[in-house]
Amino acid sequence: MEVRSGTVDVMVEADGSDVSKRTFNDKPRLHLCTVCDKRFTTNKSLNIHKRRHAGQCTYACKQCEKVFLSHHSLTLHMNIHSGKYKCTECGKCSASSSHLATHRLVHSGEKAFECNVCSKRFTQSYHLVQHKLIHSGEKPFECNVCGKRFRQSCHLVTHSRIHGGEKTFKCHVCQKAFSWFENLQIHTRVHTGETTYKCLLCEKSFSDCSSLRLHARHVHSKRRPSQCSQCGMMFKTNAELKRHVPMHAAAKLYSCRHCSVQFKWLIHLKRHLLKSHSEGT
Repeated sequence: MEVRSGTVDVMVEADGSDVSKRTFNDKPRLHLCTVCDKRFTTNKSLNIHKRRHAGQCTYACKQCEKVFLSHHSLTLHMNIHSGKYKCTECGKCSASSSHLATHRLVHSGEKAFECNVCSKRFTQSYHLVQHKLIHSGEKPFECNVCGKRFRQSCHLVTHSRIHGGEKTFKCHVCQKAFSWFENLQIHTRVHTGETTYKCLLCEKSFSDCSSLRLHARHVHSKRRPSQCSQCGMMFKTNAELKRHVPMHAAAKLYSCRHCSVQFKWLIHLKRHLLKSHSEGT
């Protein structure tokens, strides 16, 4: 924590779901959350924060039925519907001018926030904060039905709908129902063919930002952070690693007659014979 002239730079939890770096007067944070040990300057802020652990969202948007922890968060959300803060490049609407400025980093490619553990970089400080929970293993949000824990309150809210079987948002084309309005929006693009998110490297377009991120990671990134503990082979994603691991348990049917090394596939044996024993063509 860096102190400068009576002010302090801190990671704070706003009324919404964002966590960002801001400069405040050095007020005492006397109000402690007993679930995750975060501190707040006022009891009101603490009470709003507690709703996240309980999965309680009491302020609903009348246009899309999305729910929020506070009236302030709902007011910011309504700016999205009104188009007050709209990106001139892709048309995406944001809740505030600061959110719009952060969104524009997606188009510029700038990633100013770096993880001090693995050096991964992010365009938003909030994403860095959430990423660090992976390293710490912290999951402060617990489901009061099944006890499952989550890193983010929004994941707890989504999970809680599993127990109730609630799927409020229905597609008017195919009648498929969803628990979240955002998921319905993404789904409707299947019918419209809309591809809003464009890759800056190859111009390929996608219907949602998560697909764009996966594309960038699989196709354009050279990072291979996932390593097989048995053979040391590196992979871009955990999914690729999981597909690879069963190969070690599978029967190896092809043996080299020179050195007894075994292979699962005949083509791998032939490659080995050519490279190691100069046999074959």
